[in-house]
Amino acid sequence: MEKELENLSKEDLLKVISSQQREITDLSKSSSVKDEKIDYLESQLAMYKRMQFGQKRERFEGDPAQTMLPFQAEPAEVEQQQEEVKQKIEYIRKRPNHKGRAKLPAHLAVEEIEIHPDGDLSQMICIGREITEELECEPAKFYIKRYIRYKYAAKDKSAVAIAELPERVIDKGIPGASLLAMILTGKYQDHLPLYRQKQIFARENIQIASSTIEGWTRQALEKLEPLYEQLVFDTKAQGYLQVDETPIKVLDSDKKGAAHQGYYWVYHAPLEGTVLFDYSPTRGGIAAVPMLGNFKGYLQTDGYTVYEKYGKKKEVTHLACWAHARREFEKALDNDKQRAEIALLMIQKLYAPERKAKQENLNAEQIKELRLVESLPVINELGKWIFQEIKNTLPKSPIGKAMAYAYARWDALSAYLYDGNLLIDNNLVENAIRPIALGRKNYLFAGSHDAAQRSAMIYSFFAICKKHEVNPFLWLKHTLENIMSIKHKNLKDLYPQNFKKSAEL
Repeated sequence: MEKELENLSKEDLLKVISSQQREITDLSKSSSVKDEKIDYLESQLAMYKRMQFGQKRERFEGDPAQTMLPFQAEPAEVEQQQEEVKQKIEYIRKRPNHKGRAKLPAHLAVEEIEIHPDGDLSQMICIGREITEELECEPAKFYIKRYIRYKYAAKDKSAVAIAELPERVIDKGIPGASLLAMILTGKYQDHLPLYRQKQIFARENIQIASSTIEGWTRQALEKLEPLYEQLVFDTKAQGYLQVDETPIKVLDSDKKGAAHQGYYWVYHAPLEGTVLFDYSPTRGGIAAVPMLGNFKGYLQTDGYTVYEKYGKKKEVTHLACWAHARREFEKALDNDKQRAEIALLMIQKLYAPERKAKQENLNAEQIKELRLVESLPVINELGKWIFQEIKNTLPKSPIGKAMAYAYARWDALSAYLYDGNLLIDNNLVENAIRPIALGRKNYLFAGSHDAAQRSAMIYSFFAICKKHEVNPFLWLKHTLENIMSIKHKNLKDLYPQNFKKSAEL
């Protein structure tokens, strides 16, 4: 239909609109036609009208059909999830397994070295002092933590008493929580493969087999499963999600000597500042069913067609990404500089209110009002311009593709005006994915599909640490020390975003 509209004049367009209105009326009278086709035609007609005549402010001001943020899970679902988490924890517990000088941080310990002038100072008076500071460090220190438990026997020899060992991350294993936290942080945060970490042990004359370190890594990640499953549940309950996906090679392949191309599906909840990585062997739509199958609310994505299916559900409002629309016009600069620059300048105007809202720390209602005053007129102007110019471009040219990208997603590109909590683009979820690219360059692949999913768990929590400015090593050490003994109802206390509160107690 879009191709047919490319060469139509305004008069012809009005005829098309009238024709579609008549077709909708006729279809409504026919019981043999599916409701889905009527809904499709009505939505297409509404979009054409908006692009031709401009969108009205009232559309975004108070539509009762729109989701209200934030969104909460049903109490019954929460209770069921808590019971599942309780069972999971019980199972895990039973299962074996510069310009100028940089300012130095105030929290660091200080070693003071006093230096006095040489010679006889008895006839001199100290009139002051000059202070010079250096930042020093000691290499990672390995040491043995030895638990010595004394046994006591009753004098009548009727009983023997001995203290219980504290909960350990790996039962009967050598590594402590801090060592495991160092290994996992090294691999998944600092992108240091395990074979390089083995070299660090060797420099300290600690000989540990590669298979042993790999086993430690797997068992430590398995301890995080209850916390990850809680994160999955909480992410599903969000009313606003940004979604993207990124590839990861996995050795577990049907073809001998070849790696399987798997994918991390990444879900970012902007209101909570949480990130969830979920591994799937495929990039097909089925991979998102566990997370998006029952999703209700605002879903913000790029232009990947899989998301269109979820975005068309009645209880979902699909948001597109202005950053992706802008990139399409940037690609067209060499093809049609004049028109590409016109579009880029108007898109730039859409980002000006976003910067203003951030600088002035506006709340959601104020942001929505600012957008309706400053952004909506720009969107209408850009929409009319694209509607007029797309007829004069070659569909397969870069400028034609850029216009078609925005044209096909116009409602989704405008939907961020509904609520001040919504974001103009999908950049935050893309930022969360970037560490994966660094990891791919260093350790290249995951050993199996199960290993890829275990990696997804720690990637999720480290991404949340980054968003909330939490030290990932300290958080992971604290979590590994406590996850085996914490009550299931308090499991959320171990989330990275709650770590600073726990540290203050």
